[in-house]
Amino acid sequence: MLIPILQDRLRSAVVAALPDADLSRVLIRPCTNPAHGDYETTSLMALAKERRMNPRQLAADVLARLDVQDLCEDIQISGAGFLNFRLNLAALQRAIQGAARGEHLFLTPASRPRTVVIDFSSPNVAKPLHVGHIRSTFLGDCLARIFRKLGHRVVTDNHIGDWGTQFGMLLLGWKTTLRRDALAADPFLEMERLYKEVNQRCKDEPGLRDQARAELVKLQSGDPENLAIWREMQKLSQAQFDSVYARLGVSFDVTLGESFYNPQLPGVVKELTRLGLARESDGAMAIFSDGSCPPKEDPFLVQKEGEWQPNPFLVQKSDGGFNYATTDLATLEYRLKTWAPDEILYVTGAPQQLHFRQLFATFRRWHPDTRCRLEHVWFGSILGEDGKPFKTRSGETVKLTELLEEAEERAAKIVAAKNPDLPAAEQQDIARRIGMGAIKYADLLPNRQSDYVFSWEKLLALNGNTAPYLQYAYTRTRSLQRKGAELGDLSAVTGTFVLAAPEELALVRHLINFGFTLESVIADYRPNFLCNYLYELAGRFSKFWENCPVLKAEDPAVRASRAALCEVTGRVLGEGLGLLGIETLDRM
Repeated sequence: MLIPILQDRLRSAVVAALPDADLSRVLIRPCTNPAHGDYETTSLMALAKERRMNPRQLAADVLARLDVQDLCEDIQISGAGFLNFRLNLAALQRAIQGAARGEHLFLTPASRPRTVVIDFSSPNVAKPLHVGHIRSTFLGDCLARIFRKLGHRVVTDNHIGDWGTQFGMLLLGWKTTLRRDALAADPFLEMERLYKEVNQRCKDEPGLRDQARAELVKLQSGDPENLAIWREMQKLSQAQFDSVYARLGVSFDVTLGESFYNPQLPGVVKELTRLGLARESDGAMAIFSDGSCPPKEDPFLVQKEGEWQPNPFLVQKSDGGFNYATTDLATLEYRLKTWAPDEILYVTGAPQQLHFRQLFATFRRWHPDTRCRLEHVWFGSILGEDGKPFKTRSGETVKLTELLEEAEERAAKIVAAKNPDLPAAEQQDIARRIGMGAIKYADLLPNRQSDYVFSWEKLLALNGNTAPYLQYAYTRTRSLQRKGAELGDLSAVTGTFVLAAPEELALVRHLINFGFTLESVIADYRPNFLCNYLYELAGRFSKFWENCPVLKAEDPAVRASRAALCEVTGRVLGEGLGLLGIETLDRM
């Protein structure tokens, strides 16, 4: 809330000193070391270097033109040319006052809203959602929530895997060994059995693989029987997906499977060939390097035995079939024509980095005038406590439904031990929110590009940087509502906020950076920035709670001020947790 104001004033001072300066590069950020102030700018050093000026002299020239007396008590030039800003008490009081009155929550809506398409989750038909879908689903949902909160238009697209070679085996199994009663009881379990059984038989009986291919060809040719079976697989799978997404509180604006784009694929390859972008290679069609960038940066080259060799992007196989590359190119073109986005984000795992580098490079060569930002928001793996990929004890992939059920069961035991007198229904609801929140937070907390170890003990802990700890901090802020008769009207503070204790000032200084934190999340697609902000907020609130009595404050103005500060903190905690997709509780 205050950063945009300070930044605008700084830019006015910079342009007065340097009329030709690129103001988009003049930025203010929270101080890395709070001892130096609340905010800082390092932008002047780069501007000075470009012009071969003394950076400290430029900082002095800008400072002489800078009018922020109503906001700052002190501005210092430090280091090679930093400007450090420390907010004055009046600015802090006005900021918290506005939030207490409901005028804002330290957020500044986007002045130029963008349209952002986010592709995430993307399960496959006939396969259940499993632990491998966690990171994509939670990251994508969180980013969508934050973009929307900041005023951007978001289109969430669940790109379902519903087309490909696996359906040949599934169709063959469906026709020969399907158990209708088992399908009705658990569609995924039965379809998984069919695939595994036929896949194994194909290894033992080579002729069976030809039968599976024949079933796939019939499907792709529009055979009515195979299409009907395939559509039943889609319907059963989507019902299961929807049930899990509802449980997670995740929704999508669009769910378009790979099959939706299938009619466009021949045209894509034809156009790439006509433009000279795709050429024949061993009977297939592929994209090769055009030599427009250095070999180390070229996704169409790979180094082997000390030499750079072609690393083509295959868009049509030698048998005439298409693949993920072709589908993804058609999908990109459809999204641009349909929604005219400013950004398209693909939230998938690290192993797909090369695929997306080649995809984006190919598309830019195909549509050189496109200004849409294409980003692969990639992430690391979830590991077990043994440091290996997270699996069941039998070595199977962990199904997401089983993981969620275990989270609720473990949370229920904790709730029952802490609050045995609560009604059973309330215990169950609390356990659901704690268990679900714990899994989401544990996934969003690490740097998304790092692997992390899944630990039940850590993610359900009531202390430390966990969802239960933050949920409990939120309940503390709400506890005053249940004591309204003792405090009177706490809807807002009518007079000036009383901010005297160090803990009060530290809490307010942290609260006002909520909006900046959200902007940082979407700038680099890193929800862990919000997780750490909320953890620090809970810690500052805890110190405030312990050192600044609310109910026992003798001065009515101090009592009202502190109560309102609790209220605002609760709103920021609740809003922040909600943006992570985590539900709050009024008591735990």
